[in-house]
Amino acid sequence: MELNQLEYFLTVARLQHVTRAAEQLSITQPALSHSLAKLEEELGVQLFERSGRNIRLNRYGELFARRVEGAVQEIEKGRREIAELTNPDTGVITLAFLNVLGTRLIPSLIKQFKQLHPNVRFELQQGTGAYLQSQLESGACDLVITSSCSGESGSLWQPFLEFRLDLVVPKQHSWSGRKKAELAELADEPYIGLRNECGLKSSIDRLFTDAGVTPNVQYVAEDLPTVAGFVSAGLGVSLLPRTEGLTLDGLSWLKVDFENNLFEVGVEWKEKRYLSPAARMFRDFVAGKTRLTAVI
Repeated sequence: MELNQLEYFLTVARLQHVTRAAEQLSITQPALSHSLAKLEEELGVQLFERSGRNIRLNRYGELFARRVEGAVQEIEKGRREIAELTNPDTGVITLAFLNVLGTRLIPSLIKQFKQLHPNVRFELQQGTGAYLQSQLESGACDLVITSSCSGESGSLWQPFLEFRLDLVVPKQHSWSGRKKAELAELADEPYIGLRNECGLKSSIDRLFTDAGVTPNVQYVAEDLPTVAGFVSAGLGVSLLPRTEGLTLDGLSWLKVDFENNLFEVGVEWKEKRYLSPAARMFRDFVAGKTRLTAVI
């Protein structure tokens, strides 16, 4: 059973005349008659009572027409919704991002993009790195903005911004008046670490490994705001990006001397998965940003 068969059926039912229906549908009368006969054969019942050129629904046809009319209306509604979603000027972009990026970076990017495309809508998700990757893998989001590429098969990642990590200590800490510290000094301090699910953990672990330093991890948190809260409470020190979302009362920030203290934020997507025109435009907009060292 094909959609055009159903549309032909409804047109004949409305006009009650095969010739006029064929003219309105811009098909030949034999083609229309064949379509109706095929539909009746598939259903196993006659749908019309015929009287010369006139034709009208029988009780089976009336029942079927009520169902078909509703179904065709729903299909047309679905077509319109898809057209709206895939229209680059009115589409919907499903974007997932790390919690820490939601204070400044993501609002700024969306504001700039909507100045160019005011009718595009965003559906936003945020969470840990592991959560973002699960959403991308399942197809629940179009794009992910995160601090490192997942390395998953079929994923592409385009970095567009760089940031640095600083040492954060409690206000009452003896280092709070200093401007900088050595990474090696952290070995003797209680350290607030991150769970594997957090996008920055692997990068920070690599930093310590390269410097030959083993942090004295006392607590492990799921996300960066929780780390900042533990440090503010005086429970330890940590390395964090200096972002507005982490600037809590009770914290002091120090620069840390170590090489390669630049980390990237990028946009990730699935190479072979369909992206709507609006999502492609936002991806290209973000990926085209000048690579700058920035506070996120």
